[in-house]
Amino acid sequence: MLGIGSALLYLHEEWEQCVVHRDIKPSNIMLDATFNAKLGDFGLARLVDHGRGSHTTVLAGTIGYMDPECMITGKANTESDVYSFGIVLLEIACGRPPIMVPQHQAEQGQDMIHLAQWVWDLYGNGRIFDAADHRLDGEFDDGEMERVMVVGPWCVHPDRSVRPVIRQVVSVLRGEVPPPSLPVRMPVVAPVPSWRLAGKLSLKNPNCEICFFACCLVSVPSQDLNPRSIVEFNSESNSFQIKFLRKSLVCLPRVR
Repeated sequence: MLGIGSALLYLHEEWEQCVVHRDIKPSNIMLDATFNAKLGDFGLARLVDHGRGSHTTVLAGTIGYMDPECMITGKANTESDVYSFGIVLLEIACGRPPIMVPQHQAEQGQDMIHLAQWVWDLYGNGRIFDAADHRLDGEFDDGEMERVMVVGPWCVHPDRSVRPVIRQVVSVLRGEVPPPSLPVRMPVVAPVPSWRLAGKLSLKNPNCEICFFACCLVSVPSQDLNPRSIVEFNSESNSFQIKFLRKSLVCLPRVR
């Protein structure tokens, strides 16, 4: 992933304008003949002057890899690219999709959970290597795996102001500086009270803002929503729950 990190470093800091990719995901990463990673598909990319900050735009990106705050505010910036990069890091290292059911809970009908939340929980319990792709059968460099497993959650920190810039990410992945120390639990930023939906999913309907945020994270089709759907904030699990007629899905906390 150093190749993609280096590409983002060039796009964000080293070209004459800052390029915000807005759609970093595995299917937009290609390998050349010598297995060097290349970042492609700039169809959603936007140019932003250095130092300008956020770029307000229409919602764009891929569900599961989009920064939650970007989905709420419509503002894409380098921090939202770093979020997507963090999700890709974890997906590759863990061999799991962004939205998943923990393997030991799969047969118990447990709720789905975001990959970043799952990895952060293992980090807090001192079991970070348990998140590694089981197909590796433990055959990996512990130092490299630890850096990836810590940098991934760091990149997807719910508070944008705490996320690293891509230069910091590359430095840690290269082993030039040690990984950061993260909180034991994934932080919660500005939780909101329960909402009962009053209509169909729509960006133009402010009453559905919370549900839109949540559904994007858990890949819930809009047609599955109905007036009896309820979005609740669970303070014990620090997550939102979308309660439908037959099931409940867990996602990340809302970020203001």
